[in-house]
Parts: sequence; C-alpha cells; structure tokens
Amino acid sequence: MADQSEVPAEYTDRSDEHPFDIGERGGRVASAAHDIGGFIRAQREAAQVSLRQLAQLAGVSNPYLSQIERGLRNPSAEVLTQIAKALRVSSEVLYVRAGYLEQRAPSPVRDALLADTSITERQRQALLEIYESFRREAEEAMRGERMGQRRSAGTTHTPPRQENEPL
Repeated sequence: MADQSEVPAEYTDRSDEHPFDIGERGGRVASAAHDIGGFIRAQREAAQVSLRQLAQLAGVSNPYLSQIERGLRNPSAEVLTQIAKALRVSSEVLYVRAGYLEQRAPSPVRDALLADTSITERQRQALLEIYESFRREAEEAMRGERMGQRRSAGTTHTPPRQENEPL
C-alpha cells in the first residue's frame, strides 16, 4: 500500500532551505496535516461513513487513516486521490486543503462543479478542463482587444482621401 512507503514531509530533503527554517516549516506541515485531517473527518462524518469503511474504500489501512484524521500524518497526493474518490469529493479540494495546490480565485461555476456529487471525478475534471480552456481563451481575446486599443490610441486616424479631393 502507498501509506507504508510514505515519508513524512518533515523528513524529506530540503537542502536548499536554511537550517533554521525547520521549525517554521515543521509548523506549516503539522498545520496542513491537521487541517486536511479534520476536513477529511468532517467529510466522512457528513457522508455517514465509518473510519473502517472509508479506509477500505480508499485502499489504506485503518490506523493510517486514523493518523491522517488526527493530523499525525500528512497523506501523499495519491492517497488523497483515493480518499477523494471514496468520499465522492473533488481531489482538487483535498489538494488545496493539504497545501499541494494553491487556492484559485473564486468562481461560481468552478465551485458548483466541485460541489456536485452527482457526477464522477472523471466527469468533474473534464468539465473543469473545458471551463478553464474557455476562460483562458476569453482572457486572451480581451488582452488582444486591449492591445489593439492601445496601438490605435497611439496613432491618429486619418480618413482615406477621396479621388477628386486636392492634395
């Protein structure tokens, strides 16, 4: 199982960090682990699923899931995906809670897709990708329009000369 080969985040090599930053980073890791654990527990309780049932559905051991919920372990992205599928919530929501992804700007469409439990995770991801591609296209089009307006604002527009008009 993925949970036995996992190395806690505070023991991973961070040779590029200053050695005195360990306490602060350790605090952030513990805080993220506690936050994701509490969130998973709340989702599990709201779904009326026992700890043992969720562990079985997610393919992790009962003690490991218990440690995650109590904030003692910080699960890998793979384990979070398994838990998300078992709870029928978006993996992205768990990734943000665990600190693997940054929170995106609020979007009512995105929030509705993430909250919808009537679609599968695969369907949700497909819809989110389509939605994001539309947003990117719209942003690029707006940027292009603004650039065109800036270019035309810098030059004076001279109407074309008529054929019989004197020079």
